[in-house]
Amino acid sequence: MEYPPKPGRVSFWNAFWAAMQFLTITPAVIRRPFTSQEMGASHAFYPVVGLIIGSILALSSRLLQELFPLQLSAAILLGEWIILSGALHLDGFLDACDGLFGGWTPDQRLEIMRDEHHGTFALVGGVLLLLLKFSALIACQLAPVALILAPLLSRWGMSLAIIAFPYQREQGIGRTIKDNASPKGLLFATMFVLGITALANSISGWIALVVVVMVVWGGAKLTLRLIPGLTGDIYGAINELAELAVLLAVTACKAI
Repeated sequence: MEYPPKPGRVSFWNAFWAAMQFLTITPAVIRRPFTSQEMGASHAFYPVVGLIIGSILALSSRLLQELFPLQLSAAILLGEWIILSGALHLDGFLDACDGLFGGWTPDQRLEIMRDEHHGTFALVGGVLLLLLKFSALIACQLAPVALILAPLLSRWGMSLAIIAFPYQREQGIGRTIKDNASPKGLLFATMFVLGITALANSISGWIALVVVVMVVWGGAKLTLRLIPGLTGDIYGAINELAELAVLLAVTACKAI
């Protein structure tokens, strides 16, 4: 049993494991509740978690394509992608579809997003999202640059959204992260993303990065027209849309 550190002190590794255990199905390494400060600091490591997920996907892709045709490999890989994150972001996307498009007032939209049941907008949005991702994976031929950069840049997009835009709910994990996140964490995440994108040595990577910024900005602005601030579900939706945007950007670059 590990005891919480003193208030105000955040270990590098604890913040990293807070991000890993929150964003993935990784078994608990830190066997205690994370402090509010650790959860806030964890956003700096979201892109690191994304790189780990992307590396697993890229390695899995090579193995799958040795065994199965491209279409089947893409389907299995998409399922693995969802499982690695515990469907956390996909669930947020579904809730956001129902809430943002299923209510008439800000209060109604927020209440719908709290509902654990999914409606028509979630069904339609989820089907379209997965269909587009599946098609993009086939179109880009499971390119390693797409598999690595999509989870990397999308999780950086969540870190950007946390710092740049207001949060709506008064309680919850999202509120804790928002209140304890810092611009220094975003700077660390951004420098990490820029370094990995440079190492990728592909123009599609830089285009994808710009596209992710546009998705985060556009998604947040649309949300703020419908409800007073972002929520954890909106963070998940931003992640899903940013992943799709990266896949589409890489596919478009390969087609040119």
